[in-house]
Amino acid sequence: MSDDNAAPAIKGRQEVGVVTSDKMDQTVVVTVERSWAHPLYKKVVRSRTKFMAHDADNDCNVGDRVRLAECRPMSARKRWRVVEVVQRAPGSGASE
Repeated sequence: MSDDNAAPAIKGRQEVGVVTSDKMDQTVVVTVERSWAHPLYKKVVRSRTKFMAHDADNDCNVGDRVRLAECRPMSARKRWRVVEVVQRAPGSGASE
C-alpha cells in the first residue's frame, strides 16, 4: 500500500543550519555548525560551514533554522536546496 500524496524520499546528505543572508533572489546562505570532541585532547571543537542553498519561493529570512538537502548543481556554488523551515526567527513576522 503506497500513499500517492506522500512526499518523495530525500536522497543524499541533509544538514540543518541557520540562514545568515537572504539578499539574493531564490538563494540563501546557510551556516551549518558542527562540534566534536578532539580525539587526543577531548576538547570540544566547533566548525562552521557556509552553504549556498536554493530557496524557490524566497520564503526564508535571516535567523530561520532550515533543513537542507543535497541536489544537482544549480550554479557554480549552489548545490543545496531548502527542504523545510524548521523554526522561524523570533520577530520575523512570518507565520508558519
